[in-house]
Amino acid sequence: MNEPQPASHRTIGPIQDAYAPAEVAVRVRDGGVGKATAPAASLIALAVLAGSFIALGGLFYAVTITTGIGPTNSFGLTRLVGGVAFSLGLILVVVGGAELFTGNNLMAMAWAAGRVTGAQVLRNWGLVYFGNLAGAIGTVALVLLAGIPQMSDGAVGETLIRIARAKVVLDPVSALARGVLCNVLVCLAVWLCMAARSVTDKILAIVFPISAFVACGFEHSVANMFFLPLGVALTLSGGDPIAGTSVLVNLAVVTIGNVIGGTGLVALVYWFVYLRHSTGGAEPSH
Repeated sequence: MNEPQPASHRTIGPIQDAYAPAEVAVRVRDGGVGKATAPAASLIALAVLAGSFIALGGLFYAVTITTGIGPTNSFGLTRLVGGVAFSLGLILVVVGGAELFTGNNLMAMAWAAGRVTGAQVLRNWGLVYFGNLAGAIGTVALVLLAGIPQMSDGAVGETLIRIARAKVVLDPVSALARGVLCNVLVCLAVWLCMAARSVTDKILAIVFPISAFVACGFEHSVANMFFLPLGVALTLSGGDPIAGTSVLVNLAVVTIGNVIGGTGLVALVYWFVYLRHSTGGAEPSH
C-alpha cells in the first residue's frame, strides 16, 4: 500500500491557459445569441444595474482625481490612478453580471454570423441603453441625497462640475472620435474577459484597457449618462448652468461613436478574421 505523499509533493491539476482568440470569437458570438433572446424584463433590470455600476465607477474616479497625486499633482499619474478607480464599473458589470450598452455592441458578431437578426440586436440595444440611463440617473439622485458633492469642502462637487463642462464643450468631431476610441477599448476589455478563466483574470483584463480610455480622455456614453445630468443638477443654482441641449448633443454623438468603435472596429473585425467562413454549427479552426 502506497504511503500518502506530503502536501508539498502532491500533484495539482494543470493550470488552464486563457481561451484562444478563435475560441473567444465563438463565445462572444454565442453570448450575443443569448442576449438577443433574453426576456425584456431581465434585460432592463440588468441594464439598470449596469448603469448604476458605471456611475459608481465614475464617482470613484471623480473622488480619486479630486485628491490629486503628490505635491506636484502630476497630470498623467492622477489620470492613471483615476482610470484604475473607474475600472470598478466594468468589473462590477462583468463579474457581478449586468447588461451594458457599450459592451453589447459586440453582439454585431452574432448578427454578422447570421445567428440573430438586426431587429433582435436593436431591441437589445434599445432596452439596455434606456435601462443604463435609468440606472445612471437613479445614482445621480442618490449621490445628491447623500451629499457626496460636498465632500472635501465642496471640492468633489467642483470636480464633478468640471468633468461635465469639459464634456459639453467638446466639438462634435472630437466627441465622435473620442467615442469611437473609447468603445474600442471597452469592447477589447470585454473580449479579453471572454478569454479569462477566473475572476482574477477578468479583473486584470479589465483594468488596463479601461484605465487607458479614462487616462486618454475618451468618451463613454453610459458614463456620460451619470456625469452630465449630475453636472446639470449641480449648476442649476449657479450663474452658468449646463444647458440640457448640450447634454443631449453630447450623448447622441458619443453614442454614435461608441457604436462605430465597438461594432465596426472590434466585433466585425474579429468576425471577419475568425468567423466569416463558419456556417451553421461549424466552428472556426484554431
